Amino acid sequence: MSRNEKPLSFYEVVTAAVRDISEHGYDSQTRVDFWLGEIAKAAARDMTPPHVLQETLNGALRGLYQRLIDKGGILQQHPGVSRYTLEKIKPALRAELDRRIVASAQLIKLNREAAIQKTLQRFSGWATSIPIGGSEVVDKVDTKDDIKKSLKQLPFEERRVIIDQSHKLVSSLSEIVAHDGGAIAGEWHSHWKQLNYNYRRDHKERDQKVYAVRGNWAIEQGLMKVGPAGYTDEITTPGEEVFCRCYYRWLYNVRDLPDDMVTVKGKAKLAEIRGLLKS
Repeated sequence: MSRNEKPLSFYEVVTAAVRDISEHGYDSQTRVDFWLGEIAKAAARDMTPPHVLQETLNGALRGLYQRLIDKGGILQQHPGVSRYTLEKIKPALRAELDRRIVASAQLIKLNREAAIQKTLQRFSGWATSIPIGGSEVVDKVDTKDDIKKSLKQLPFEERRVIIDQSHKLVSSLSEIVAHDGGAIAGEWHSHWKQLNYNYRRDHKERDQKVYAVRGNWAIEQGLMKVGPAGYTDEITTPGEEVFCRCYYRWLYNVRDLPDDMVTVKGKAKLAEIRGLLKS
């Protein structure tokens, strides 16, 4: 190839490879290895450049962080936390953002490597099945479509990774705020009613159930007890499982708990407080 000649696209390389193997068949591993190398290089060339994808990823997660933390949007899920508390725990929240960016970039990198590998496996599996001398009955269109399948799906998978990692970031940030803010329980919310949302059945069953935070101050003071749903650490967290969009609405006051989670002492304390407010 001359210096000014444009490299073949991934589609053009796959087309040439399928044509060549169809004509000659599996007459040597050298022929197959040559095309495996050409397909791998063309696939890498046609992918979105890593730096562009990294910028997209960083922009999505940092934009989310700015909305939730810098602008205080996360406090809607934490009615018992003040802006002062949020500012105080910002270093931990920033560290979680950086950690999530690194994890997301690594996941995208692994998905890309896997997509190329699957493409090569499909081509190799097909090529080594063609008899020496080639075959005239090969359906070149179907063969090419099958070989290109993994790479064709990759942009969609990369978008899904960014969306999923965004949900995981929201959940992680929220959990940090809850822990440092002194949350006593979390009310699970599922999007199972949302049209076309592929919810998990067990997550739907958790919807609006209240889970106690183990060892919280209200339990230690005898004001509350664990309810029928159990503790937050006995189930997966919102966003932990792939493409989960559930979230907790965190509770910070005994008065916000279901009646069956408030002890006799807790009810007496609440009655005392209401009496003081009336006087």
